[in-house]
Amino acid sequence: MNAQTAETVQSAQKLIGADVAGVTLLTLHGCGHTGLVFTGFQRSLKRKIAVKLVPKDKTTAQSFMDEAEVVAVLNHPNIVTVFDVGEFGEYLYITMRLVEGDSLQTLIKRKLRHPLPSQRYVDLPTALKTVAQTLDALAYAHKAGVVHQDVKPGNILIERESGRAYLVDFGIARTELTEDDGLFVHGTPLYMPPEQARGEVTDARADIFAAGATLWECLAGTLPVPQLPTVKLVGIKARRPRDFFERTPSESSDRIDKELEAIIQKATASHRDDRYADCSEFLEKIKKYANNKLDLAL
Repeated sequence: MNAQTAETVQSAQKLIGADVAGVTLLTLHGCGHTGLVFTGFQRSLKRKIAVKLVPKDKTTAQSFMDEAEVVAVLNHPNIVTVFDVGEFGEYLYITMRLVEGDSLQTLIKRKLRHPLPSQRYVDLPTALKTVAQTLDALAYAHKAGVVHQDVKPGNILIERESGRAYLVDFGIARTELTEDDGLFVHGTPLYMPPEQARGEVTDARADIFAAGATLWECLAGTLPVPQLPTVKLVGIKARRPRDFFERTPSESSDRIDKELEAIIQKATASHRDDRYADCSEFLEKIKKYANNKLDLAL
């Protein structure tokens, strides 16, 4: 934890016990570039919910409200439900359904630390199920005109009891009505497609690339990319996308056979026209593979 993050966490801890629109903040659940996420207790309905706080300024205010409005109209079993949005002191807040569980990123990292080599990766059925549910959520969002733009393991929560995947954090989601002048690059370098790294207007195929990279990481533990600073990674992906991944999926993990490798490589193709036409097509490929190889119905 760097000094800036430590300072942010320390400031966030001081908010424990505060009342946010009838919700008492109980514990700090997460701290990232998109804001603070707390577990809170909604006194009126006597239930625990999630509360996201973002510092209120000219840069974040509109983005935050856009996220709330975007997610509020999306009603899907694999997208977290939004309850309320508003202002709290120097923060903007959004309250939503609390998912009791961990992110896919946490699961991947926990697996990598397992003492037994055979247990250091997310098992194939879980990986396929999680990505399949994420693709179903994305297909729904895309039909509603919403591109997520930051699909990654850290933005996929897995409910502990049910194992259901939830796609979260639409903080940089772009709707069909959003203007994009290409001056800023938003997203996470490891998972964004080359066109997003170049600052171009994205479409649904950006999320397909990210979902493919997420499946790849689930099965390999890490993505085979150069160990370089973020700025250089973005530059490579923007100008030399074919050099970004240093190994193929099957070279990254012996658990990825040639059929699954072909599925992942099509999803993560450098040129968007070479990817799946939409998330539904990608999803069908995964379902067919799971059924044929594992006798698993997704």
